[in-house]
This record gives sequence, C-alpha cells and structure tokens, in this order.
Amino acid sequence: MVNVEELLKDTGALLKGHFLLSSGLHSDTYIQCAKLLQKTRYAKGIGNDLALKLQRFDPDCVVSPAIGGIVIGYEVARSLNISFMFAERDSNDVMTFRRGFDPANFKRVVIVEDVVTTGKSTQEVIEALKRRNSHAVATSSIISRTEMNEINGLPFLSLITLPLKSYTPEECPLCKNGVPLSKPGTRKIFN
Repeated sequence: MVNVEELLKDTGALLKGHFLLSSGLHSDTYIQCAKLLQKTRYAKGIGNDLALKLQRFDPDCVVSPAIGGIVIGYEVARSLNISFMFAERDSNDVMTFRRGFDPANFKRVVIVEDVVTTGKSTQEVIEALKRRNSHAVATSSIISRTEMNEINGLPFLSLITLPLKSYTPEECPLCKNGVPLSKPGTRKIFN
C-alpha cells in the first residue's frame, strides 16, 4: 500500500492558499492530483491500491469524470484488466459520454475520481450513466476531503480521508481577510 499523504507532500500536490474548489466552496488547501499522478510509478501504485478496494464489486468497467479522474481511472481499470471510459462536460456543462463511449454495454460500473469534496461530479456521472441505460455499483476516489461512505446511495471508498476545511463564500474567513482567491481546477463555477 502506498502512503498517499506522504506522496502528496513529496510531489508538492498539497497546496496552501485561498482556493475556489469545483464544488463552489472555498478552502485554504487544494489537492493538485495532477502533480501526484504525473509520476507514473505513483499513479500505478495508487491505481493498484484503489483497484484492490474495488475488486469486491466485480466491476466490468471504470468510468471517471474528465479531466481530473482520467489518469487514476485508467490506472484502476488497467490494474483490474477491465474497460475504461470517461464522461465529460458538453457545451451546456452537462456531464455526458462522447468519443464513441457507450456505458450501456457494461453492467457493473465503478466510478473513480481523484479528489471528492461534495461528490457533485460523481453524482453527475451517475446521472450520465442513467441517461445511457447503465448504472454504477460503487464510487471511489484517491482522496476524500470529507467523511462519507456513500454517494447517491452507492458505496463510496477512498484511499485516504483528509478532512480539510472548506467554507461557503459567505462564511470564508480568507475572503473576510482579503486573501486573493485562486481557481486552480478546470471546472466552470456557476453562482
């Protein structure tokens, strides 16, 4: 088993500052898994560890939300020797399947993400699967920012829980202290 927290520190993937998360919440800590997963040996080890946790669900496909979940989703699928695909946002910001991906061909899908805060992206992938006559049997991530064990009634597993502080914009002490806000992720935020 890899020590994810140690790897986060080793790669500089645990950032401090004032961040706008994809959930719309603010935090003084941001986890940039891209920095962690750029090291292929780390990505492989983390993928193997997450695959070991997910194998009990007997999955036949891994689905990840683009863009953050693609690398780790692929590594988990590779480790399990099953198919992989990703969902991505269309021009209306709706999570959908493109590029010829058809999840309807699979019966036991697991969803794999890099970091989960509220589970919103996972929920959007669950809905995208339903629209394509498929469904998930479990959800997962490398890191959970909160203590939860299910998303939309599905089991949720992570390799590590880092209960990092997050705030609504109205209650954010960093905003109140005038600390500049940065948005390192790729997702559009709608207020």
